[in-house]
Amino acid sequence: MSRGWLPSGVVDYTLLCGVVVSLGTGLASLVANPNDAWLFLLHGAAGVTLVGFLGAKLWRVRRSIRAGVRARSGRVAASILLTLLIVAALGSGVAWVFGATIPGPWTLLVAHAALGVVTTVVLLGHLRDRFHVPSRADLTDRRGTLAWLGAVTVGGVAYRVTDTLGTERRVTGSREAGSDAGNRFPVTAWVADAPEPVDPEEWTLSVTGRVGRAQTYGYDDLPSATTARALLDCTSGWYSEHAWQGVRVGDLLDAVGLQDGAAWVQFRSVTGYRWSLPLAEARDALLATRVDGERLSHGHGFPLRLVAPERRGFQWVKWVETVRVTRRRDRSEWVAIHVSGLGE
Repeated sequence: MSRGWLPSGVVDYTLLCGVVVSLGTGLASLVANPNDAWLFLLHGAAGVTLVGFLGAKLWRVRRSIRAGVRARSGRVAASILLTLLIVAALGSGVAWVFGATIPGPWTLLVAHAALGVVTTVVLLGHLRDRFHVPSRADLTDRRGTLAWLGAVTVGGVAYRVTDTLGTERRVTGSREAGSDAGNRFPVTAWVADAPEPVDPEEWTLSVTGRVGRAQTYGYDDLPSATTARALLDCTSGWYSEHAWQGVRVGDLLDAVGLQDGAAWVQFRSVTGYRWSLPLAEARDALLATRVDGERLSHGHGFPLRLVAPERRGFQWVKWVETVRVTRRRDRSEWVAIHVSGLGE
């Protein structure tokens, strides 16, 4: 790419927008419906498209980088660090598509997400005093517009090619692990949740809040079980499909009755971890005691785990001890999921 192929302002602006779109869609994917294909496709296409514009940026400033290296410029060193971060973030995503793994408890997809957040922070600092705003002439130049559209199109096509050639994955990027194998699928914990095994003789489930009459159940007193097949798609990069057996949340709510204004249902763990679902969605959720005919293991949330098919894995609350019906969503749960378990 030559200096005149795309104006510097257009390249910088596209890089900024591309990174914002990649970060935004990446963060949104954590809480999005795992079947919302458009969101994950947009994220992947934006990331691959950034590769071409990053190349244009590096080609334009290559002489400045050489001069800065010779002069041992701190500014140039920061630019090189940023470049390496961008390459690592993009490269880790592409590597995951083609089946690469890394040692340790985290997947390459988790490393990709972390690199994406760090890269965005560094990039915003870098562009603060180096950002070139596109001029009116840049935006109305026909040749430049066609070149920009061509680059974006090539990026989108390249993503589809990598998506086709890569290893078998869901649209979320997750790979299959342990489907229909009982408790033999990955055990993951969000942040610091790692309680001691729960004694079913001492454990109880409380149904409270905006209900007609609060109710408490022991493990052996839970309402009759039903079975539902659901796919668990974890943000750490794997998915697993099972037949879950347990109590339908709608049956619990019908047993206690609801007061006027009931709109949300919160599921709280013994660790303090909690998450809420809208009432209509919660009614179809399941509080599972078994998976594929086996009693849930401690790592998978025994004695009771939320099964929410339209949600990502971290929202499937483990070790549930309270179901609370509320008028409004408890916004503090966004904090609770990051600090739960720290006091154990």
